[in-house]
Amino acid sequence: MNNHNIFKKFVSLCAIGIMPLAVYSQLCKSVPPIMGWSSWNTYRVNISESLIKKQADAMVARGLKDAGYSYINVDDGFFGYRDDDGLLHTHPERFPNGMKVVADYIHSLGLKAGIYSEAGANTCGSMWDADKNGIGVGLYGFERQDADLFFNKWGFDFIKIDYCGAGQQLELDEKERYTYIVDAIREVSRHNVSLNICRWAYPGTWVKDLARSWRISGDISPRWESIRHIISKNMYLSAFAGDGHYNDMDMLEVGRGLKPEEDETHFGMWCIMSSPLLIGCDLTTISDSVLNLLTNPELIALNQDPLGLQAYVVQHENGGYVFVKDIEKKRGTVRAVALYNPTDAACSFDVPLSVIELEGKCRIRDLVKRKDEVSTDKSICFDVPAHGVKILRVEGKKRIEPVVYEAEQAFLNDFDDLAKRKRSVSFMPYEQASGKMTVTNLGGHKDNYALWNEVYSDKGGKYIMTVYYVPSEKGQGGMREPSVSDRRIELSVNGNMVVLRNLETDRSTGVNKVEIPVELQKGYNVVRIGSRLTYTPDIDCFTLTPDKD
Repeated sequence: MNNHNIFKKFVSLCAIGIMPLAVYSQLCKSVPPIMGWSSWNTYRVNISESLIKKQADAMVARGLKDAGYSYINVDDGFFGYRDDDGLLHTHPERFPNGMKVVADYIHSLGLKAGIYSEAGANTCGSMWDADKNGIGVGLYGFERQDADLFFNKWGFDFIKIDYCGAGQQLELDEKERYTYIVDAIREVSRHNVSLNICRWAYPGTWVKDLARSWRISGDISPRWESIRHIISKNMYLSAFAGDGHYNDMDMLEVGRGLKPEEDETHFGMWCIMSSPLLIGCDLTTISDSVLNLLTNPELIALNQDPLGLQAYVVQHENGGYVFVKDIEKKRGTVRAVALYNPTDAACSFDVPLSVIELEGKCRIRDLVKRKDEVSTDKSICFDVPAHGVKILRVEGKKRIEPVVYEAEQAFLNDFDDLAKRKRSVSFMPYEQASGKMTVTNLGGHKDNYALWNEVYSDKGGKYIMTVYYVPSEKGQGGMREPSVSDRRIELSVNGNMVVLRNLETDRSTGVNKVEIPVELQKGYNVVRIGSRLTYTPDIDCFTLTPDKD
């Protein structure tokens, strides 16, 4: 059996749950996002031992376990009190038999058990649900003791760590606080623990070293406005995910009052963006239509794809967005595509195959409806209703080189969604930009840069790189606020740097460009844009064209 067939066989074993996770990780390169159920969305702190057991039973009975859902997560609400020795006790009425009994029951069904805690002293439930039992039961000051209790004595496999008490009451530093907690867990726990950091915004590039997933927004709610907001928050964060670590778009509100097309968009976008899939509705009363959506094997395969990639935006027009990602094989001829319409009116999509880097006659399958569409060798054209999405598997004859690399697709080393810096690198809408978005406030020091790690060339050789930029507003002067005339771009290709000076300074001119010859190696190349001593202008994108001279 050749290596390719061995790999395919191993992937199949992974899919049906035969292969150990460690082996899966080595062979498939990335551990997929977790799938399961969480208590918070429906029940908040009003949970009990019997309720959790019923949900676990329903996960098995309704076929969700067979579909890949494996976690039963007990969120806030199980806390009782700490005794004089600091030992944590469970709520005497809600969980009279303790949490080990709950974890053991979940494990007896072939499922994994998740639990909740808080980085500070007081839980979110104590602050927002008036749960007095949530006061003083967080991890603050009891990190190793609670880790031993949760994972060794009780046997839980997953933990979500919130930030209500740590941030709003103690005003702790996120990186320092979570690093301390994770170090304690790793030191104490006798088995690997899947960890989620719940900071309600992208916390920073440090988070990938600590957690399997991290929240990128405030709490979700069963309203379209909430779904749309979270998708927009995650739209340009694909470069920060990967290698078995994921942007968490929060628990699913599917089956909790959204319109059918909104449920489809909600679940479909969570799948193509590789978010954890944690069901938030009551599994004992789930409708057949919702169950069919949540167990759609083709959408789940998209979420659990062994590449572990998050889809990114390649086109934005008519109010709609086109997302794409590789599946099955990097730089292969199969790609997942989402035609996402967040607007309140129908949206017509016309996506040239070159935009998704394919050519030749392409086979198209609708993964939501689970049906084949008409093949095309030109453009992907569909009308998508308001709040709707079309999730497609597109298989072409040939993969072609990308031409355009958007700034919003890059890894931004100093991206600060918490806005703690006075001047933070961020995404800035700009109608004339190629993707209607730019990156602003790059530069100022050596660590504030944009990085593209996978700039691809089939054969390597000489190219003309064209960098598109928008002149920035004039600063106030000084070393940290240089004037527009001081701005420059330090461009590095595979470590070879060139400085682009004499750039346009009049913002009213719109998008400008500067061309430079570059040498690319065969395969993947690394491109970096920044400026060590000054800020760059706002970056739109760059293009690559083979130099025929």
